[in-house]
Order: sequence, then C-alpha cells, then structure tokens
Amino acid sequence: MNDTKLETINYSLYYGKFRALKDISIKIPKNKVTALIGPSGCGKSTFLRSFNRMNDLIPGVHTEGSVLIDGEDIFKVDPVALRQNVGMVFQKPNPFPKSIFENIAYGPRVTGLKDHHKLEEIVERSLRSAALWDEVKDNLGKSGLDLSGGQQQRMCIARALAVEPTVILMDEPAASLDPIATLKIEDLIHELSANYTIVIVTHNMQQAGRVADFTAFFYTDESRTGQLVEFDETKKIFTSPRDRRTEDYITGRFG
Repeated sequence: MNDTKLETINYSLYYGKFRALKDISIKIPKNKVTALIGPSGCGKSTFLRSFNRMNDLIPGVHTEGSVLIDGEDIFKVDPVALRQNVGMVFQKPNPFPKSIFENIAYGPRVTGLKDHHKLEEIVERSLRSAALWDEVKDNLGKSGLDLSGGQQQRMCIARALAVEPTVILMDEPAASLDPIATLKIEDLIHELSANYTIVIVTHNMQQAGRVADFTAFFYTDESRTGQLVEFDETKKIFTSPRDRRTEDYITGRFG
C-alpha cells in the first residue's frame, strides 16, 4: 500500500508472560480513517495504544517486532515527542478542571509556548478544526466541565490537535455519547482525515462502515491472544471478507 503512515511488522505484546497481541503486521495509510473492529478482549485498544507507547506505562509490558511511524522505529523516539505527534482521544471525555481556553492551551504551554497571542491563535484554530468554535467562542473562560458530553469530546479532540500531531488515535470516541453527538463526532472524523491519519477503535459496525476508509478485524484464539485476521478497504471487509470469522462477526453470529 502506497503512502504508509503507520506500520507494524511481526509485532507482539506481552503483559508479563501473557501474550496479548501476536505477530501483527499491518500498513496503515496516511490521511485515511482506519477502524479496528472485533469482539471485546481481542486486543484492539492495546494495539491502538502501541502507536503512542501508552502501554509502556503498564508494569511488565514488553514487545517484540517493530512499530513504525513514517518508517521510523517509535521505540527509538523520545516518548514525549512521539505523543505530541500521535494524539489520543479516549472513550469518555476527559476535560481538565480548567477553562475551555486553558484546556486547549495546555499542550502548547507544556511544550514551552508563552506568547499569549500565539496561544489565542492555536486555541481558535484547534476549536475550529474540532467544529466547536462557534459554540464556545464567547465563553472561553467557562469551565470545560460545564460543556455537554459531546462538546467535551470535541474539546478533547481540539486539545489533541493543539500540539499539531499528524496521527490521531481514538478509542471508541462516541461510546458514551447520544446519537446526535455521535453523528457530530463522525462528521468531524471525516473532515479531519483530510489532514490527519486517524485510527479508531469501535464496537459499532455501522460506525466503522460510515467513517472508515480501511478496516482491520481482530480476533482471539483459545489462549485469548489478539491477532489480526484481515485488513482491507472497509467496503471489501463488509461485503466480501476473505475470512469466515470476519463474516461471522460482521453478520452478528458472534461478538
């Protein structure tokens, strides 16, 4: 696949002696949306977090194989710089107990930016990119905790965008939202994919069908080890999967 942004080669991850992910090789294309689907416990979130080394924070984790971003081994990159380049949005919105402005300005401040005018520009640009500016521009001093759930999640996306990443990881970003807020997040994902590489974990087959250009199906064997069964364009995965297990999952025979 041309224009690969993220890649794993024979990648395995262990929690102590337990092998959570086994020999995963995948090439995730640049400026596309890739969905990770599969039953609970198949390693989707663990795999997602491999790309910004969040699993490093768990005691006893070790890995085999390679994880690359733009062809560079992420385990040879400073993790702080890596996480600046690879943003993360979690299942539940996690706003800081600060104003909307300070939520967005937090990352640039941490990286040393003190110029208030530049911070204002970044906050506006990030909120516009997250389709939230028009709703909050007159109340930037308001606590981020006072926003609705959907607005909080878009603010968290804006916060991730503020440090100018090239990759955005999303772990079920709409799981705790109502249908209207979910639709706004899905529209936003589609818009952002023009400029960012997005990888999203979702349990919602319809959502994967709506937002993802490519889909990866994960499954576990009897030992509960997560494996990549197949990866292809979303249309092919949903209409003519190569593996029977993929077809069974998509058609609701298990999961």
